[in-house]
Amino acid sequence: MLNEDRIHLHIYGIRNCDTCRSTLKYLETRNVPHTFHDFRQEGLSKELLAGWLASSHRDYLVNRRSTTWRQLSDEEKQLAESDPGALLLKHVTLIKRPVITDGQTILDVGFSPASLDDYI
Repeated sequence: MLNEDRIHLHIYGIRNCDTCRSTLKYLETRNVPHTFHDFRQEGLSKELLAGWLASSHRDYLVNRRSTTWRQLSDEEKQLAESDPGALLLKHVTLIKRPVITDGQTILDVGFSPASLDDYI
């Protein structure tokens, strides 16, 4: 039975990302209300990204282990330090996935069952 007081999570990522799929499966098996936003297909607003970058999770948003990161020029990698917003909007696959929010505030970046259990 669904607890009406449960938080409704917003999961931002890419549909074919294994980590995003694991997160969604984890939430679905626990009947956690959530909405998935595929920022590759739906895009990502400058305002939403600016809010994320203003959060305490800022340092976790740029996935420096991704294939996209390895393909960037040195100039673009330096841009990640000075203006990560512009780079992340240009290359949304650089965003570490999933970004999990309560609709306004980032709760976590990446998939951690123990961390998710704190919110659900």
